[in-house]
This record gives sequence, C-alpha cells and structure tokens, in this order.
Amino acid sequence: MANNNIRRDDVVVVLSGDSKGTKGKVIACSPKEGKVIVEGANMIHKHVKPRRQGETGGIVDAEGAIYSDKVALYCSKCDKGVRVHNKVVDGKKVRVCAKCGQEI
Repeated sequence: MANNNIRRDDVVVVLSGDSKGTKGKVIACSPKEGKVIVEGANMIHKHVKPRRQGETGGIVDAEGAIYSDKVALYCSKCDKGVRVHNKVVDGKKVRVCAKCGQEI
C-alpha cells in the first residue's frame, strides 16, 4: 500500500532497513510505484560509463528508491517520525501531526 501523505521536499525518517533512523529530505517520489528517494538514505553504487570525450566514468554513490511505507513524516516538535491527520484550516486542507497537532 502506497503512502499518499509523502510529497517532494518533505522531511522524513526511515523506519526500517539498513538506513533505519536516517532523517532526510524527499528528493523525488513515484506514487505509481509507491516509492520515494530520500537524501542520504539507501545509498547504492552506480556504475557510470563516460558519455562524452574527456568525461570520466567510474563507480558513483547515489540514493536508491525506498517504498513509501518504510518512511514516516518528521515532526520537529515531537522530534520523531509520526503519523499524519488531515485538518481543514481556513478552507484549506493541511497535514498535521497525529500526536501534537502541529502543522507539517
């Protein structure tokens, strides 16, 4: 099941895997696949071939995709990953922390 609450530029915490506990910004998200790419989490080695003359190839470290179920939005007030509720404020729907009620 894909987590629809996570969007680009959100700060999230990784809940499981080798990068557990890593806090980072969402670089990209793919709702169709149900995956997100988090800055500094799930680092992979990518073999890059030189494309132009003078360009160097080699092994590059890059962020890999993570299932969006494995991350939680970060609440600065609670200082941890939290669940989210939707609330209508001034006729606009906003995401709020389920524990403390702070707008995310």
